[in-house]
Amino acid sequence: MHQEENHILVQFLKVLADESRLRILGLLVNQEANVEELAAYLNLKPPTVSHHLNRLRELGIVEMRIDGNVHFYRFLSDSLTNVHLMLTPEKLSQMTEDIQEDAWERKVLRDFLSGEELKEIPASRKKRLIVLTWLAGKFDMGTRYAESEVNERIKRHHPDFSTLKRELVGHQLMERKNNVYWRLKS
Repeated sequence: MHQEENHILVQFLKVLADESRLRILGLLVNQEANVEELAAYLNLKPPTVSHHLNRLRELGIVEMRIDGNVHFYRFLSDSLTNVHLMLTPEKLSQMTEDIQEDAWERKVLRDFLSGEELKEIPASRKKRLIVLTWLAGKFDMGTRYAESEVNERIKRHHPDFSTLKRELVGHQLMERKNNVYWRLKS
């Protein structure tokens, strides 16, 4: 979705996020009406109704016609069709095209790392898995490591190597057999 379409959609939704405007549209769906009529139906002051109608007209949801000294307003049903076309799953997913997929992981690592040192082991499972995946990346794929070497490598990043070692195995990022460890996932 282009920036301009995003802006139009946001403005459209903001305008419709008002109960009085929705009620005005509800009345205009069935009949044309002027400000005085709408004010009476909705128990609002005419200047308030005029304000709402102006917002709706700016977006092309209603149109005005003049008959003598009276301004009549009517609902433009095509305006909803245009917005409906912008609210398809495909169009909505295009709104995220500029988002970096690894933004969450990078934020978690920034929060829990100071350089190469792990400040603390995250309590949240989701965050812990991100940190553990980062830590697993400190081991080469296809290389077998003695337990003492695994302990030393983990100690470079955090003193609680035992917990982290168990977590790496528990999350199937590393495998262990006969005190030998190797990395499973990249």
